Amino acid sequence: MSTRRHFMSQSAAAASAMAFPLVGGAQPRTIKVGVLHPVTGALAYSGQQCRVGALMAIEDINKAGGIKSMGGANIEALLGDAQSQPQAGAAEIEKMNEAGVSAVVGAFASAICLATTQAAAKYNLPHVVDVGVADQIMERGLKNTFRFGPGYRKCAEAAVANLHVLNMAAGKPARTVMIVHEESLFGTGTANLLARELPGYGYEVKEVIKHANPTRDFNNIVLRMKAVNPDIVIPANYYNEYALLVRTMQQQKVSPKAIYSVLGGAASSYKFVKEFPDAANGIIDCNHWFNPKDKRSAELKKRVEAKGLFFSYEVFMTYTAMRLLADAIERAKSSDRAAIIDALEKSTFADHIMPYGATKFVNGQNTGAQPLMTQVVKNDIKVIIPREYRETDPVFPLRA
Repeated sequence: MSTRRHFMSQSAAAASAMAFPLVGGAQPRTIKVGVLHPVTGALAYSGQQCRVGALMAIEDINKAGGIKSMGGANIEALLGDAQSQPQAGAAEIEKMNEAGVSAVVGAFASAICLATTQAAAKYNLPHVVDVGVADQIMERGLKNTFRFGPGYRKCAEAAVANLHVLNMAAGKPARTVMIVHEESLFGTGTANLLARELPGYGYEVKEVIKHANPTRDFNNIVLRMKAVNPDIVIPANYYNEYALLVRTMQQQKVSPKAIYSVLGGAASSYKFVKEFPDAANGIIDCNHWFNPKDKRSAELKKRVEAKGLFFSYEVFMTYTAMRLLADAIERAKSSDRAAIIDALEKSTFADHIMPYGATKFVNGQNTGAQPLMTQVVKNDIKVIIPREYRETDPVFPLRA
């Protein structure tokens, strides 16, 4: 983690370098890119995982010869900590702008991304959103903002449509739903979309329960769940709360026909599967996931695990977002912000491990981005939908 002193020394050097235009065809030795995540506070685990992904991508890009169109210029990370707070994230953008970064990758949480993209827009600073799913991020017409992954509307629509297919194939055993979500932009927005979509498919949403971040006790919520007795529980929350909710359900012996997550913080998590295998077993999730058919996915997973870390969606989403940005800089042949934005707008980036195909941005959103459906099976996470990426057949309902 960078200290403030280290950041400021980097910033001063960068500002000095950027203050004087290069002449005579000389190229910069480094291209400074902001790597901004919540590495302290309630979202620290996810933020730290994102940072790992970004730094691994930078290492790979530089080892492969850097930005070749700029004479092999290396990418240099300026690290920032959003402290799990939107205002702190926006303050980091101010410092990064002063430091002369050419672009920013971040900042994991939707509420933080909403603030950081807005702050970056003041300076025409390209901002690649790595994870943040709130569609409000992309609906403000910010020309500097690009999201490689899907938003929560697309995820919610896919989740509900796929749930209906699974339920119909099983003879419609599930008819009622309870949604449990975290209080911020991500959880509230996802829950609202689900509550609006589910009745159209014939499901009764019995209750929508919101909880704070952080929450350290889910006993009352699970007692309410036991009283309502929904067929399906849909959690939409970050890792710590997700894990505690499902463990509390296990402890209180609450066993719905399915735990069907939408962007579940722990549902598609090797960490959760390893630490709480019984609680994780059978959980279905609609979430960011890599292409399991691409051998590079397994290679990257192996490298991450060699560091003693888990190959979480935060890692591979930010890894890929950084590579997307590097591809744009390569084509821009410049560290100029406007040139990078233009290159991102025209991106057809396809050299990645996500199930998206070639990149196509419309109003900053990658139109090919899609979630995959996964299920925890025999202490592993396997893709069940769509069929082209399927690794195992889905088990639904988990309990009769």
